[in-house]
Amino acid sequence: MQEKGSCRWRLARGWRSRLYNHYLGSKKLRETWWRKFLVLWVTGWGLLALWIFCFMNLQAAEKRKETLASMCDERASMLQDQFNVSMNHLQALAILISTFHHSKHPSAIDQATFAGYTERTAFERPLTSGVAYAVKVLHREREEFERRQGWSIKRMDAQDSATEAQEEYAPVIFAQDTIKHVVSLDMFSGKEDRDNVLRARESGRGVLTAPLRLIKSKRLGVILTFAVYKSELPSNASPRERIDAAIGYLGGVFDIEALVDKLLHQLACKHSIAVDVYDTTDPSYPISMYSANDTAVGDGMFHHSSLNFGDPLRRHEMHCRFTRKPPLPWIAVTTSIGTWVITLLVGYIFNATVNRIAKVEDDYRQMTELKKRAEMADIAKSQFLATVSHEIRTPMNGVLGMLQMLMDTDLDLTQQDFVRTAQASGKALVSLINEVLDQAKIESGKLELEAVRFDLRAVLDDVLSLFSGKSQEKGIELAVYVTDKVPEILIGDPGRMRQIITNLVGNSIKFTEKGHIFLTVHLLEEVTESVEGEDLNTLSGAPVADKKQVWQKFSKAHVETGSSFDSIHIVVSVEDTGVGIPLEAQSRVFTPFMQVGPSVSRIHGGTGIGLSICKCLVGLMKGEIGFVSVPRVGSTFSFTAALGQGRSNELRSLEFEGLRALVVDPRPVRAAFTKYQLCRLGIIVDMVSDLGEAISFLTKVDLSIVLVEKEEWLRDSGRFQQNSLLKNSTCPKIFILANPSNSSKVSSLESSEGEPAVIIKPLRASILAVALQQMMGSRAGVKEDSNHRGRGSSLPSLSGLLLGKSILVVDDNVVNLRVAAGALKKYGAEVICADSGKKAIALLQPPHKFDACFMDIQMPEMDGFEATKRIREMEKEADGQWHIPILAMTADVIQATHEACIKSGMDGYVSKPFEGEQLYREVARFFKNPGKENQ
Repeated sequence: MQEKGSCRWRLARGWRSRLYNHYLGSKKLRETWWRKFLVLWVTGWGLLALWIFCFMNLQAAEKRKETLASMCDERASMLQDQFNVSMNHLQALAILISTFHHSKHPSAIDQATFAGYTERTAFERPLTSGVAYAVKVLHREREEFERRQGWSIKRMDAQDSATEAQEEYAPVIFAQDTIKHVVSLDMFSGKEDRDNVLRARESGRGVLTAPLRLIKSKRLGVILTFAVYKSELPSNASPRERIDAAIGYLGGVFDIEALVDKLLHQLACKHSIAVDVYDTTDPSYPISMYSANDTAVGDGMFHHSSLNFGDPLRRHEMHCRFTRKPPLPWIAVTTSIGTWVITLLVGYIFNATVNRIAKVEDDYRQMTELKKRAEMADIAKSQFLATVSHEIRTPMNGVLGMLQMLMDTDLDLTQQDFVRTAQASGKALVSLINEVLDQAKIESGKLELEAVRFDLRAVLDDVLSLFSGKSQEKGIELAVYVTDKVPEILIGDPGRMRQIITNLVGNSIKFTEKGHIFLTVHLLEEVTESVEGEDLNTLSGAPVADKKQVWQKFSKAHVETGSSFDSIHIVVSVEDTGVGIPLEAQSRVFTPFMQVGPSVSRIHGGTGIGLSICKCLVGLMKGEIGFVSVPRVGSTFSFTAALGQGRSNELRSLEFEGLRALVVDPRPVRAAFTKYQLCRLGIIVDMVSDLGEAISFLTKVDLSIVLVEKEEWLRDSGRFQQNSLLKNSTCPKIFILANPSNSSKVSSLESSEGEPAVIIKPLRASILAVALQQMMGSRAGVKEDSNHRGRGSSLPSLSGLLLGKSILVVDDNVVNLRVAAGALKKYGAEVICADSGKKAIALLQPPHKFDACFMDIQMPEMDGFEATKRIREMEKEADGQWHIPILAMTADVIQATHEACIKSGMDGYVSKPFEGEQLYREVARFFKNPGKENQ
């Protein structure tokens, strides 16, 4: 049955294969099918491109129509608004005549006054060509009126003939100079004017005439007539009351052809649009008031906009049209053509794709080969970095190890401070070497942070010690301030925190030639509360870049994202008074390998990767970094970090407990920094701004020491020294705080007898402790305590773990052997040294007396990995009863090296140079502390 089923399956597969090869797989059939599909594709998309052209052409026409309507409505609104302005001013002029001509006896207006006033105020009536006023004269008043005026009333149709007898006249008595020829003409003698006058006084509103030819200019125009009343009429006055109260008629002449052309000519020409104005009171016979006289043929598109000139009996319209034919719809043309071209291209691409499948497969094989080469190159790069790291860190291990051994010798306090500074400098150099490795880790995404307990203030002291010499050379004031709300012990990565701060302070040292560098640490909550009212005084008195701009961004981000309950956010700021960063370079400050300018690297050096690494590390600490910089003023870099809060197990030294100090400094910021350093020693501190206040303070409070800024001491020290309180045996000890830029003056003060002791900045708690210890006469006792503190809290634990243990140290470098042996012997271990892996195998042949082995990785003949493997094989052959802890001892810091150590059978990993905390952490996994057992 199985054979029959297998046979049927083979027959079915063969039939499908033959069918495909004969029909679907034949080249002719594929070509025929592809040609039909291609023709159908091109035809269908061609019709679609034609539809797109028609649709977009129609859309363009609609848009052109909307544009014409908008432009026409705009011009109509402009003409109507201008006409309303002129009409309002004519009405105001009518009220003016009623007030100063008819209500004044004698009249305050004559022809000269009227002509001058109307000429000077013509700008208020931009559309009027002239203004005239006609008075109401009854037949019985005619002779007296003509005698008073000195001329006879004339008719408009025959100005030379005597006026016929009629019941009422409306002669013009005042006229603007432009139409002065209408004075003495009777407005009732013209039918159009008579009708306007009668309608105006009956309605109480402005009345327009039909378009007419003006008398003098023979141009087309209209007349707007207002009635002038002898008294103010109520709004609901009857027509009869208005007729009886009328005393005159004010008319404004509008030269429509000239004025409308002047008003609309600029816009009409600018936008190629023709404008016509019509009086459409009689829709059957519209009267042209203004014509563009444009014979150009447009596209036949028109738009009509209505005009309202205030006369309800007359209708006006504005007709607009384009003077040119519409341009070709290039968008529709290009879109349709583009669609057609894309169709052809897609067809071509499909065709080319079928023909190039084989080529793509070849390219894929080549890319696979290139990928393998790239991976091999990446492995080679990692090996190169590991080798370079090992070769550089190996001599640094000797330097730092010897410095540590030197610290364990009998040194005075000053020498200890020098050694600590040199050791901190060496550690900083190792961290700078690791920047290249860090950059490689960042690129590969393998950079990780530790989470250990550390003292942030101690880290800042190390940074201050590292740069104190450089700051003294350049005469820069360097200071650190940490608020009391920042916990003493934090949980995080102290090495990376030191790396960020060292990089920022190092950059400030590079680019600052005078002034100060001020490092501050706050809680983010403090910054949020104080960001509005920060004090404007600075450490050196020099102006600085306002860090509140960056703080505000941090505060806003903190409010938006919130913070976790198990962490605190600190804000670290490095403020300097250096050259600043040019505005054009501020956008690329955090870009790797980018310098601010071409001359910066030549003057100050550097690789340009420090700030980019800082930004990455701050991101890993769940913080953000920013800066504000003002050229030739300075820069302030700030960053936040989320750290855990730990409990401090160390007891504060009681050596200076009960001492009280007074700081005399006119600058509050600098005084607060001095107070911060003294409070760290357990001293009670008060602050005053000058020596006068200090003298007054001495009479009230018993003080142990007084610290005075040098500038304040030089200004007013005479009166202070003459005070009787300073001549007592119980007087406080006085110290002068001097900037490094005044070293010559400081040394003169220090050498004079009877002068106060001088402390050169930057201030550190250790320097202040030395000065106070010398004052108290307890140098020896303090030295012992200082040495004890210098070893760190892990010294008793390591001594308990390693005391009496027999340890084998394997390294091919003599200096490394001495350093490792010295470090282990210091903790009470018995050390045997071997300079090769073969000797280590011989010494560790079971049975042996060793409790642990520290083995270097890179050694000639046989490396540490191979030696460890052979040792583990020997232990297996001894029935598994032997297993000596083997700790890798290497300068490599690559994660792959650590993994290789564990894979080869090693039990731990200790990096060079030895650190007490790391050594204790690794050794404690195998040895028990006798002290703890006894407890």
